[in-house]
Amino acid sequence: MSSSPFLNSIREFMLVRRYSRRTIASYLYWIKYFIVFNNKKHPREMGDNEVEAFLTHLAVQRNVAAATQGIALNALAFLYNKVLEKPLNQIADFKRSSRQRKLPTVLTRDEVSALLSQLDGVHLLMTSILYGSGLRRMELVRLRVKDVDLDNLQIQVWNGKGFKHRLVTLAPELKEAIIRQKLIVKVLLEEDCLHPEYAGVWMPDALARKYPSAPKNLGWQFLFPSSRLSYEPGTRNLRRHHFDETNVNKILRTASQKAGIEKQVGSHTLRHSFATHLLQSGADIRTVQQQLGHADVKTTEIYTHVLKQGAHGVKSPLSTL
Repeated sequence: MSSSPFLNSIREFMLVRRYSRRTIASYLYWIKYFIVFNNKKHPREMGDNEVEAFLTHLAVQRNVAAATQGIALNALAFLYNKVLEKPLNQIADFKRSSRQRKLPTVLTRDEVSALLSQLDGVHLLMTSILYGSGLRRMELVRLRVKDVDLDNLQIQVWNGKGFKHRLVTLAPELKEAIIRQKLIVKVLLEEDCLHPEYAGVWMPDALARKYPSAPKNLGWQFLFPSSRLSYEPGTRNLRRHHFDETNVNKILRTASQKAGIEKQVGSHTLRHSFATHLLQSGADIRTVQQQLGHADVKTTEIYTHVLKQGAHGVKSPLSTL
């Protein structure tokens, strides 16, 4: 199935339309799974009933999360609506995975300070930006040198979740560390350019053709580059990719254990803490929504609920005894 002409055609269809490699891999996984589940029948021979049966299987037999089931549905809707041009009807008669709303884990300011005290160098800078600017993990590692505006103390986030762009705040305390990091990137770039096979950094869309010199321009380099050169998947282009995003949470877990923090700490914990502490400082919810890049303010309102719980909003009756 991995060399299936049909799946390869879907991959090419998505690449031409500039879908991210992650989205392509995810959609191909669920389309392939759907085909195998139906004894390798061609999707053109199937329709609403098979899709509903497959989604029910995911919820009942596989017990997947609601978000996972939603991704599978999106992949199949894309297959039928865009690729096969055989739109599905109203798909509703399937067992839905139950969605339980998660409450965000928020660190106190003292816990954030304790966490940061266990880090140094580039790991300290990365963690400080996660907390100080409320970035998602992938938004952090995909930052380019040009995206950090030290004069106006802001960071430009390009193609965040939902392919949206936004501006976020930058703590002035990080200026010196960022200047040092940019110098490190500059030295790496000078060394890389001496390699005869070096093709420059990966460029989004068709910018490499439009600006041929940009891949070796300092401004386009990743602010947090990988420690070594590697060949771009599917090509023979030697590049320096960004810092491996899977290592970010490993760094945070190790630091939180050393700091004695009992809460589960990941990159999104710092994002939750950023939003909650902004609201505690008096920022209005619309500002927080804009900083986080939420499409709907209702998503941001969960942080106001966090503030209203416990001793900050509800006094325990035990305290009146």
